[in-house]
Amino acid sequence: MKGEVAKEIAKDMREISVAEFFERNKHFLGYENPTKSLLTVVKEAVDNAIEFCCEAMIPPEIKVKVKPLGDNRFRIVVEDNGPGVVEEKIPYAFGKVLYGSRFHVLKQSRSLFGIGIKGACLYAQLTTGKPIKVESSTGKGRIHVYELMIDVTRNEPKIISHTTKENPGGKHGTKVELVVEGRYVSAGHSIPNYLKQTAMINPYAKIIFEGPDGKTVFERVTEEMPPPPKRIKPHPHGVELGVLRRMLFLTRERSLVSFLTKEFCRVGKTTAERVCRQARLPPSAKPQELSLTEIERLYRALQRAKVKAPPTDCLSPIGEKLLIEGLKKEVKPEFAVAVTRPPAVYRGIPFQVEVAVGYGGELPQENCLLFRFANKVPLFYHQGDCVITQAVKEVDWTRYGISQPKGQLPAGPLAILVHFASVWVPFTSEGKQAIAGYPEVLKEIKLALQEAGRKIKRYVRKKERMREMLMRKRMFERYLPVVAESLETLTGKGKEEILKKLEEMIRSREGERK
Repeated sequence: MKGEVAKEIAKDMREISVAEFFERNKHFLGYENPTKSLLTVVKEAVDNAIEFCCEAMIPPEIKVKVKPLGDNRFRIVVEDNGPGVVEEKIPYAFGKVLYGSRFHVLKQSRSLFGIGIKGACLYAQLTTGKPIKVESSTGKGRIHVYELMIDVTRNEPKIISHTTKENPGGKHGTKVELVVEGRYVSAGHSIPNYLKQTAMINPYAKIIFEGPDGKTVFERVTEEMPPPPKRIKPHPHGVELGVLRRMLFLTRERSLVSFLTKEFCRVGKTTAERVCRQARLPPSAKPQELSLTEIERLYRALQRAKVKAPPTDCLSPIGEKLLIEGLKKEVKPEFAVAVTRPPAVYRGIPFQVEVAVGYGGELPQENCLLFRFANKVPLFYHQGDCVITQAVKEVDWTRYGISQPKGQLPAGPLAILVHFASVWVPFTSEGKQAIAGYPEVLKEIKLALQEAGRKIKRYVRKKERMREMLMRKRMFERYLPVVAESLETLTGKGKEEILKKLEEMIRSREGERK
């Protein structure tokens, strides 16, 4: 009887396609409700557009259109001026889940998993049955136009049509069009606010948005592009046992010393030989022939090895100047400061924290505005689960002259922007909306916030002193005629002459204070 049941269960066992998995579990990718789903589709397309423009060092110009079609359906069009996609890669770049160029590359990047735009394509065909339309040109030859869907059972692109058209001006870039179900809102977690934050953290980008409420243009404030990040090799302290085992099996190096020096960063020949001695392995051993016990000894020796921190040119921070310009452009504070921390490391992975804080001006008087970013991408949801929120709450803002309810975000006319840059952002889920709370990450964010807080404190104190001096000046001016009359009685000089001298004295003191 039990054997028959086992046979029946075995009949239903089969491989699950990753595309089919995400089609059934679309909430993992951010498609949880109509409002968030519409925003996620726009986000994935815009993130892709800015990423490839920046890689080609082209100041991005992104056009976003959201057009209602009725019955909670929308046509979304996102067009960029980037380098474009070569013809033979277009079907896979937009129609095969987990197909991309970033997963195995250790450098700062907006896209990591090769899921984003493919998830949008899945959502479109799941909710409206419509294919994704892609137009792309590299600037040479014709413009290629594809209509694609994803064969979810095989995780392969299904080409509905492929045509070409003339490109007389040598135009380059990519245009993506999707028809999806959703709900459009203009406030809160909305497309306009997402684009506003994207423009804030990418001040060299121009974004043109045409939505149901009209047209909005987010102008770039600079043509200056940040330096592109460089690719690095894994750091020995950032590799795990299973990954090391696979690297040993796949390497083309013929000796263990050569493997260690060629496959890892910061490992020279002397360090490699020392690691081999500590692992009790001959430097000439063939990597593919090591047993599991020998690999474990090698792994422990690598973890104990004293090696430099990984290089940091794999990161591309925004910089304090551009952070302040972006913040001032979008939220208009009366005063803003920025702090860029030196690069740091968690689990052998380099990262860098940048903070900008704005005070006063057009900011709300009661509630602090918190803007979270990872690799120059806004984080909209799961704020309470994010280490950035935890760090902001743990800083004692009352020390900097800003009120703060216990265990909460600070209150008052304050805008806090935190940017986390890394070659591998430790997101808490596939939706990439919150960063995990590694102690090293929490510490760096708090240090950056505290340094910015001290700068804000100096400004707030100076502003308070000026307010007090202004009040004293006004009070003195109010009683000038009375003082002049009393001095006239005491000195015998004319009231008008005394009044004139007093006013000159006030102006002189005011000039000294300035």
